[in-house]
Amino acid sequence: MKTDRRKFIKQTTGTMLAGMALSDFAFAENRKAVSSNGIKIETDDEKFWMMVRQQFPLTKEWAYLNNGTMGPSPYPVIEAVRKGMMDCDQLGNYGGWELTAKKLSAFVGANEDEIALTHNVTDGINIACWGLPLQKGDEVILTTHEHVGNAFPWLNRQKLHGIVIKTFTPGATADETLNRINALITKKTKAIAVPHIPCTAGQVLPVKEICKLAKEKNIFSIIDGAHGPGQLMLNLHDIGCDTYASCCHKWMLGPKGTGFVYVRKDFQDTLQTYFVGGGSDNAKWNMAANPVVMGEYNNSAHRYYGGTQNSGLYKGVDAAIDFIENIGLQNIHDRISMLGGYTQKRLLEFGDKIELITPTEERSRCAVNGFRVKGIEYTKFYTMCTDVKVRIRSVAENGLNSLRVSTHIYNTKDEIDKLMEVIKKV
Repeated sequence: MKTDRRKFIKQTTGTMLAGMALSDFAFAENRKAVSSNGIKIETDDEKFWMMVRQQFPLTKEWAYLNNGTMGPSPYPVIEAVRKGMMDCDQLGNYGGWELTAKKLSAFVGANEDEIALTHNVTDGINIACWGLPLQKGDEVILTTHEHVGNAFPWLNRQKLHGIVIKTFTPGATADETLNRINALITKKTKAIAVPHIPCTAGQVLPVKEICKLAKEKNIFSIIDGAHGPGQLMLNLHDIGCDTYASCCHKWMLGPKGTGFVYVRKDFQDTLQTYFVGGGSDNAKWNMAANPVVMGEYNNSAHRYYGGTQNSGLYKGVDAAIDFIENIGLQNIHDRISMLGGYTQKRLLEFGDKIELITPTEERSRCAVNGFRVKGIEYTKFYTMCTDVKVRIRSVAENGLNSLRVSTHIYNTKDEIDKLMEVIKKV
């Protein structure tokens, strides 16, 4: 059976590389090839994970260790996008993208009416940032490890509206991080806007405890969730945040240019919507009335976006969720956590020649590791990796001047070892 699967994957991969679409039968067989059938897959079952790897158009020449920037989509996702666009262009079908909200909500532990579709995390952050009822002098807490997408909207609001931004550096443990946030809170603090996992070092912040602290002190909790869905076992209701902005093109392995923002149902009347259009209303507006009638906002998170969306891309999001659930999110989480732990272990073997930025605390680490190689400038080391076809990320944000490696289910220990060989040369 395993031999048949490998033979099938090899044949269909060749077909797809030739630019031909898979038939419905081929997709059914493709799905079977990497199905966990609801059982646990061992993290070191390399035969299974190699079959998973063959679902991606990744070149064998490169060790792609930068999923934190962009997750490559597997063939079923690419084909779903193509088919979705063809259905629209051939038949004139309109709409359908709204159906993705139901699939996304089940995937992240939310309700369908709490999900608004976006193009990326930055869209969601802006919806949350500008919708909050903040006044001049109100304080917002962020980290010193922000991505521009979570930093600049708040900096812009500081410039235009006079809010005050206070920052902290995440601690080596979850408790230390929580204490640092608590120490910054004053009577003027109105929002805590932090990443679930900072893009710089891959540290998992204790967001559930942060949101609980915020609620106790009547503070808004606004989470940048770029690296959560598809990597962590996620339940937004359990986390207890007011908003959670994410994308589908990283750990979810979905199409580029797709994302969502979760807005808690009973928070929607607090978070003002500004960017509106078709779908964000109750369809009772009337320009012919005297005076003209606006109607009311949609009684869901759909109020935060409007107009035509790319239905093909959101068919790809549906397929990405199906792909993940076919393998099993727990299996994926366990596999990439193992690879992240292996990366960290190998980095620590270099002793004081490597500065590991990511905490070693179990609950605070994931599949992303930040580090510095002592004795060499970070951009030079990045170039050395590129020269031998190892793709990582250089981290210039906020003067950190470090490096980052992020692994997903298509990676292997051999690829991580290839990075370690570059470090050895230094």
